[in-house]
Amino acid sequence: MSRRTPALIAAAVLLPLALTACSTPEGDEPTGNKAAAKSDGFPYTVTNCGVTTTYKAPPKRVVTMNQHVTEIMLELGLTKSLVGTAYLDDKVLPKYAKDYASVPVIAKEYPSYEQVLASNPDFVYGGYSSAFTAGDGRGREAFKKAGIETRLNTESCAKADTPMETLYEEIREVGRTFGVTDRAEAWIKQAEADNAATAKKLKDLKALPVFVYDSGDKTAFTAGGKGIGNELITRAGGTNIFADLDKSFGDASWENVVARKPEAIVIYDYGATTVAQKKKRLLDDPALKDVPAIRNKRFAVMPLSDAVLGVRVPAAVEKLAAQLHPAATTS
Repeated sequence: MSRRTPALIAAAVLLPLALTACSTPEGDEPTGNKAAAKSDGFPYTVTNCGVTTTYKAPPKRVVTMNQHVTEIMLELGLTKSLVGTAYLDDKVLPKYAKDYASVPVIAKEYPSYEQVLASNPDFVYGGYSSAFTAGDGRGREAFKKAGIETRLNTESCAKADTPMETLYEEIREVGRTFGVTDRAEAWIKQAEADNAATAKKLKDLKALPVFVYDSGDKTAFTAGGKGIGNELITRAGGTNIFADLDKSFGDASWENVVARKPEAIVIYDYGATTVAQKKKRLLDDPALKDVPAIRNKRFAVMPLSDAVLGVRVPAAVEKLAAQLHPAATTS
């Protein structure tokens, strides 16, 4: 089961909201924040997933929840702003390992409201909507009442049909919020170049019908048509057979998997169930024996952290393309 669907998140008793965040001594301000505030023209007002916030200066003490937003902060050189992090899907990229090791891990999965406040943050950045589950005491309103600003990765609320542009906007807004616009724009420029290079390799190739297997037994939990996962497949030279599913992730029937005849299966790698176990479940299912991808044992593998709205996406497109179209990408 995946925490990315609200129905699978267990309800909890609302935790007390009377705690308040302590003030931060001026000497604790991360290096460069004062200069950034001056150079990037604060105050800065942004609306994120329905919440409008005005920042008079960059946040100083940040807690991140979910790996892809943690890696956004690390990529933008904001390690010194991090006072706590939580919830990895898999290992952080080697390039971030040293910086990540310097940040306190306040919980293996989602922290409680009190655990977050114990880090004395002035900003909390969540990756999935489940990071701010009100029933668990971590609603955005609760943090606001405690004087703590929040941001939710926009994949959880974006309605646009261009997820790559949503990614660029996510990076741009985070860079603007923390006064590192130049770093954000440099990342976007390189991402655009990397995406263009992959597209050039795949030009004129026939798209391959692809089924994403995240998890599930009675039904298949898969990538729908609204998230970056769908765009990853398209940009890698595939066609998501469940692109008509009007959400980022959702359940599909196995009968529809059979009927739509995927020629390749992308397995999301994360959690306690291994890739080998997922492959075995698919290969051993007699109902799937005539599916072309099963018959030809044609699988591709992606870490879950590659398939969500974060800084891994451009490289993930290239890696998936190499698995779906090895001849085209190695030439």
